[in-house]
Amino acid sequence: MIEQINGLFVSIDNKVDKRLLIESLGDIYGSISAHFALEEQMMLKHKYDHYEEHRADHQRLLNDIGDITESLENSDELDETIFKQKLADWFQLHFKTHDSRLHKMVHQSPHDRADEPTLIKMVKDAKNKLLSKIRHPL
Repeated sequence: MIEQINGLFVSIDNKVDKRLLIESLGDIYGSISAHFALEEQMMLKHKYDHYEEHRADHQRLLNDIGDITESLENSDELDETIFKQKLADWFQLHFKTHDSRLHKMVHQSPHDRADEPTLIKMVKDAKNKLLSKIRHPL
């Protein structure tokens, strides 16, 4: 995910075509959504006591990425500074708080990993759902 986000930042700096930015945002959304879904399954399996709060923070980031993607779809510009700052702020805070606490619990319990085909399907489905929503709103 970090490589995808860094790649998107490079694309933004290089002023790539809007369609490519939207596709990249869709890829990032899909990867993050799949990662979060797996993390949330693990939290439920281990009865993680801060599940709802952690899940809500995940949803905030997904909503932000969705809103940014939709805004870009409906305009000709992406506010690069705000976008980069939102992502950087969210990841820094989330890793320091929610993920730090979760990782302490995980190290005490074994957890399952998703197989590659399942993960690829999860990413693709989440990306398609986002892009379909912004391109064909109800």
